[in-house]
Amino acid sequence: MQFDSTNHPHRRVNPLTGEHILVSPHRAKRPWLGQVEQDEPSKLPEYDPECYLCPGNTRAGGDKNPSYQDTFVFSNDFAAVLPSPAPLAPSPPHPLLTSEPVHGGCDVLIFHPRHDLTLARLGIPEIEKIIEEWQAIYLKRGRQEGIEYVQIFENKGSMMGCSNPHPHGQVWSMSAVPTIPATELRNLKEYSLSDAPDVQTSRGPKGRPCLLCDYAAAEVRLEERIVIKNMNWIALVPWWAVWPFEVLVLPYRRHIPSLATLTAEEKTDFADIVSRLTKRYDNLFETSFAYSMGVHQRPLLRNASVRKFLVGFELMAEAQRDLTSEQAAQRLRDLSEVHYKDSNKLLCRASPSDGVKKKN
Repeated sequence: MQFDSTNHPHRRVNPLTGEHILVSPHRAKRPWLGQVEQDEPSKLPEYDPECYLCPGNTRAGGDKNPSYQDTFVFSNDFAAVLPSPAPLAPSPPHPLLTSEPVHGGCDVLIFHPRHDLTLARLGIPEIEKIIEEWQAIYLKRGRQEGIEYVQIFENKGSMMGCSNPHPHGQVWSMSAVPTIPATELRNLKEYSLSDAPDVQTSRGPKGRPCLLCDYAAAEVRLEERIVIKNMNWIALVPWWAVWPFEVLVLPYRRHIPSLATLTAEEKTDFADIVSRLTKRYDNLFETSFAYSMGVHQRPLLRNASVRKFLVGFELMAEAQRDLTSEQAAQRLRDLSEVHYKDSNKLLCRASPSDGVKKKN
């Protein structure tokens, strides 16, 4: 029997984490009688007087937002980590029961004053402004005493834990490198010190091989998992994807260690790829697509109403998925980059007789 990755179960390894995922493409055909998520309300007001993120409104902590016109940044009123100095941890009652003090800061970045918009509905210049704020926070927090890592992320949709639909993201800065990026950094360093073959791609510091640069070059050559490509970036469903429509955005023309090193052209192209990708996500099921997106950089992204559950085997053994990375990439590639709401407007404007010659 000849192996067929679209039908036969197999394992794939994530070189960034060293973890495996079980891929079971034949299970995508099974019926689903479990939990089905309800679509979130699509009609939101441009301004909500009860929203603590809208311009001019009072936040839960008592501070009043200014009448901002584009982006707005403030320290989270209910931060997960607090500024230094952190108190000393007590002696552990047992070597297996240790704790480590952590300090830092949590910033909230509001993307736009309108309550009813998302990244998919913003223009490229507006997304560029968000990227500029990410850069500014990264540099500002990175200069603070004891800060080791700055994590940029956005949770979109209530099913992803987002407490407010107003377009916003967060930036958490910590005195320790979190577990997932620490693992990735360790494997990136190990790869850079290895005798990886020279595949004529971008190189990392001191001319050493870069795992992500080599991976991006391989995906550009193979093309089957690439969803979007512009002059500087690719958006692809990674070989090791866990979530059905997980996408990784990578530079492929040069080694970029952080957002702070972007050129003006790279920043614009990054905004372009974010815009096009989020439109495709919304178009996938013609709903405001829920996701969690994050940026990993040098220390100082089944269907619309069915969740992917990490339980049972996945919780106790290793991650598992039914849809292959290649199948997910193809579905995303096939989608329009015109947002479905704009497409529907165009259809509504067309009269029944458009394109049909009337008979006299």
